[in-house]
Amino acid sequence: MRCFWNMTRISELIPVQNSFSHTSTLATMAPQETPFQIAIPAEQIALLRKKLELTVLPDELEDAGREYGASLSDIRRLVTRWKDGYDWRKHEAQLNTELPQFTTDIEIDGFGTLNVHYVHKRSDVVDAIPLLFVHGWPGSFLEVRHILPLLTESSPKHPSFHVVAFSLPGYGFSEAPKKKGFELTQYAELGNKLMTALGYNEYVTQDGCWGHLVSEYYHPNNRCKLRGEHSNAWHTNAPMAPPPHPISRPLLFLNHLIFGYTPKEKAGFERSLWFRNKGNGYYHEQSTQPQTLGYGLTDSPVGLLAWIYEKLVNWTDDYPWDDDEVLTWISIYWFSRAGPAASVRIYFEVNKAYPNLLEGATSKTTIPMGYSYFPKEIVKLPKRWLRAPNLVFESDHTSGGHFAAHEKPKELVDDLRKMFGKGGPAFGVVHGRSGYDPQSRL
Repeated sequence: MRCFWNMTRISELIPVQNSFSHTSTLATMAPQETPFQIAIPAEQIALLRKKLELTVLPDELEDAGREYGASLSDIRRLVTRWKDGYDWRKHEAQLNTELPQFTTDIEIDGFGTLNVHYVHKRSDVVDAIPLLFVHGWPGSFLEVRHILPLLTESSPKHPSFHVVAFSLPGYGFSEAPKKKGFELTQYAELGNKLMTALGYNEYVTQDGCWGHLVSEYYHPNNRCKLRGEHSNAWHTNAPMAPPPHPISRPLLFLNHLIFGYTPKEKAGFERSLWFRNKGNGYYHEQSTQPQTLGYGLTDSPVGLLAWIYEKLVNWTDDYPWDDDEVLTWISIYWFSRAGPAASVRIYFEVNKAYPNLLEGATSKTTIPMGYSYFPKEIVKLPKRWLRAPNLVFESDHTSGGHFAAHEKPKELVDDLRKMFGKGGPAFGVVHGRSGYDPQSRL
């Protein structure tokens, strides 16, 4: 089986402490945070409207629906709304109100200094657990929007979190790399340096889009460069693993031959095969010729809309997308600091650095891991394929897809509370950060 989107969990590349005991202390350096407000220049908004007014839409076959891609009726409706009814300033103000945003400079070895945009909200609970949220493509920092108030909520009944969600370089309002070769090692270095600069020497991570089987490609030198700064546990809603194999995974291969699969597991195979056969074309283009694609994404707002909207619909579980919700999601890409083309280059860089990312790779980290399973994730594998000695938490859900933080915020946050809360398998994993007010009583 080939890695379907052949990227990886950045957070698993972040240096970790491979034990359940903790000796490090919180970082003492003062964070160099510059408050940030989204304020798109009026001329950029006017240019967008002008481009939308000049839109020429393609034809469509009879009864095509979504079989051939984003439907003409959906795109025509969204373009009309974007041009004539959508109020960017309204949504810009809402984002600025809801999301405490900042920028800071992070120096990346071999790539100079990048100015990084991020959301950072501290809980009122002093001992809240620091959590780094890592988005993927075609997402952005917006994906933390629905879970942020839930994660930072104070209660004696569940843990609270200090949350950091950074825009990956080239996404949102983060500066993009200028040199070739900016891949997983550099994203991990950036995330770790950001957390320690904010005073979080120990933290946990949560992510979705980035798969986690990357241990074979771990760069030991990172630990030397960033020693003492580490992720102590991680949770993902997009677990990945290589398939049964007579040499690399012989016991699982034998299990595969002897035992059958449940109807739920068969449905997962069907979902995965659908994605491989009918939903994976974007990956091949973005990982081989991203610059060519970038011209269309950068010059045509409708091209960008259709390219991403298709995934928003196909990768979710009948999520009731509101038109303005979609247009805000797309507008973040259109108005991004580096432009939409920068966001897809990660596919090329990761594919070049790790051409066989998934094949034969198994996780070697020993930090506690947690998996949340949503039925409409784009790759849905049997649990037996995903087993690991340090997998301490699992949770099944009856609905939900690829964008769990956006689609199912309550369910995802409940899983994090169970994993890191009192009585949970990763309770106390961050030294001195229980997630609870020391004075609280259950």
